[in-house]
Formats: sequence, structure tokens, C-alpha cells
Amino acid sequence: DEKTLVLDVRNDYESEIGHFAGAYCPKLKTFREFPQMAEDLKKDYDPENTKVMMYCTGGIRCEVYSAVMKEKGFKNVFHLEGGIINYSRQAKEQGLENKFIGKNFVFDERLGERITDDIIANCHQCGKPCDTHTNCMNDGCHLLFIQCPECAKKFEGCCSTECKETRHLPGERRKELRKGIDKGRNVFNKSRQNRLKGNKS
Repeated sequence: DEKTLVLDVRNDYESEIGHFAGAYCPKLKTFREFPQMAEDLKKDYDPENTKVMMYCTGGIRCEVYSAVMKEKGFKNVFHLEGGIINYSRQAKEQGLENKFIGKNFVFDERLGERITDDIIANCHQCGKPCDTHTNCMNDGCHLLFIQCPECAKKFEGCCSTECKETRHLPGERRKELRKGIDKGRNVFNKSRQNRLKGNKS
């Protein structure tokens, strides 16, 4: 339906490994970016006549995001009750074709729950097909990124050669290096691409 927008309201690192077929996945880093993105959607979608079908992991974020969309003038806003988690469970129980492709990012030690066998993401270090999130093993980094088994072995679970080398330093030296460093939100983004490939520059 040309008048329907399927909108993924999760952060980009979540939708990178899995999303609904045909969904619009904005490159959101945080919730703070959502109101402007909703405003920008009005350039391409008529807020009066577009049906907005939103989804998120468990349905909670959609409650807040729906209010923002309505505030921006969208009249027909709906969201997937129970999110991807509930949808995939119901699709399986009822024997329905699953329209979600790939993995659903989850906020526990698994960092992802396989929904279909499709791998739609790539290792952030070598570019091979991969959808396994990991946190950099360097205690002073802990960057969340996608890493294939080969790169995990090569970099010892770290995001860069620098972090790999830092991990092998004595504990006091590692602690000293971490002093006064503002890590911000440690999630992979394109500006960190060179670092992940092992470049120190």
C-alpha cells in the first residue's frame, strides 16, 4: 500500500541486523533524534493520509514514539502490539510466514535473537556477512559492534589492533590510560570504520 509507511523506531545498530521487509529504518542513534526525523518524514509522506505502522523490540518505545508522530501531525499511527518479540512468537505458533528478516537485537547477554536464517549485516572489520554483536574486550572501550568469528580470533574480541594491544598491558597502565576519557555512547557508527579495520590513525 503506497499510503502505508512501515517504520522501524529502533536505533540503527538494532535494525542493522534485522528488520521487517520493506520497512523504513532511519539511522537513529538516540531518541533525541526521533522528533526531527518525524518532522522530516512530512516532506515525503502526507501526515493526513499516510498510515504509519511502527514497530520496536517489545512495543514499549512505540508508545512514546506514537505520541511524537501524532504531535507532528500524523493522524493514522499504529504500532505492533508486543513488538517483534510478540510478533515472531505468534507467527511461529500460528504457522504464518514471518515478514521479519534476520535477527532481533535484544538487551541481554545474547545481544540478538535469531528470527530467520537471513544474515543482512556485515562484520564491521572485514565486511563479511555477519550479524553477531559484541562488546570490545578492552575494558577501556567496550564498543558495541558486529564481528565475525575470524576477526574475533584475529583481534581477540577487540574492535582494533590498538584495543587488542591495550588489553595486554599491565592493569595499572590500562587504568592510567582510561583516566579522564569521555567514552560517550560506545556504539559503532560509520565515523569509526577506519578504527575497526585496525588502523591507528
